[in-house]
Amino acid sequence: MVVTTAEQSPGSAASPLTVTEFRDLAQRIEDEIAKVMVGQVEVVRDVLIAVVAGGHVLLEGVPGLGKTMLVRTLAEAFDLDFSRIQFTPDLMPADITGTNILIEDQEGRRRFSFQQGPIFANLVLADEINRATPKTQSALLEAMQEKTCTIANVVHPLAEPFFVLATQNPLEMEGTYPLPEAQLDRFFFKLLVRYPTAADLTEILRRTTAGQTYAAEKVAHGDAIRAMGSLARQVPIASHVNDFVVRLTLATHPDQDGTTPTVKRFVRYGASPRGAQAIVLAAKIRALLEGRLNVAFEDVRAVALPALRHRIILNFEAEAGGTTSDDVLETLLTEVPEAAG
Repeated sequence: MVVTTAEQSPGSAASPLTVTEFRDLAQRIEDEIAKVMVGQVEVVRDVLIAVVAGGHVLLEGVPGLGKTMLVRTLAEAFDLDFSRIQFTPDLMPADITGTNILIEDQEGRRRFSFQQGPIFANLVLADEINRATPKTQSALLEAMQEKTCTIANVVHPLAEPFFVLATQNPLEMEGTYPLPEAQLDRFFFKLLVRYPTAADLTEILRRTTAGQTYAAEKVAHGDAIRAMGSLARQVPIASHVNDFVVRLTLATHPDQDGTTPTVKRFVRYGASPRGAQAIVLAAKIRALLEGRLNVAFEDVRAVALPALRHRIILNFEAEAGGTTSDDVLETLLTEVPEAAG
């Protein structure tokens, strides 16, 4: 299985990208990130899956866990244009997208010229996205879905590839604004960054207090990433595995036949079709990373939580009782059988 590309190097656009080259390139990317990031192996793997899929990622965790460092390190490993937007309550949409300004040429004639904002990059870090107002957050909607930016009725295409990697603090912290459901649904994955283990914390202290700096080398470019994504889309998925994804997604809706008591009790709205698309594509990429040329049930189960946790809306009983979307989904994965019947 190969993908035709345009340059004469592995993983670029005219030499064929094989499964072995796919795995080798992915391993090199993870190795470069590991030079800087301590631990968080699962988070790094899931971010890589989302980037190969061409999707956006929402990283959630309390301050100080390395969310911003992870995105910066990923930008170092990719030969892509990178920009960072620090979201604050006074940030305006034009600060993200850019604006038309009045300029005067050498002959004294005035005209409007569009000045691009930081959204015009390949990899955009939206740092602490939930500290900006909903009006400003919505400035990313068109860019994330259509990969264009409309200013004064003029549509400006964004660079390819285009990824938004956003970080946010948990919503119960002061000074944050919940992201609207329409924007959450445009994130391919939502990843939870956990507190490091004792061993990881010890290594973090060793690295950050000894005066030595660590940096990742560039090992992949835009053509290689697109080639990896094209190869992943060719991975076959058996009809019974695809059917499991469909039943799992439909089971998140409390009004659907065949849903589970847990969903009926705690869920107000279920996942959108984008959730099922994310599961299938992510499962294909995971299968390649694991050295398999077909999607297994274990791939679906491994990516179901990051693909669906931000796409289901819980009701008041769940929120009052402290039930999380992960609790619901973990129960759902045990209650929905792999075989229809």
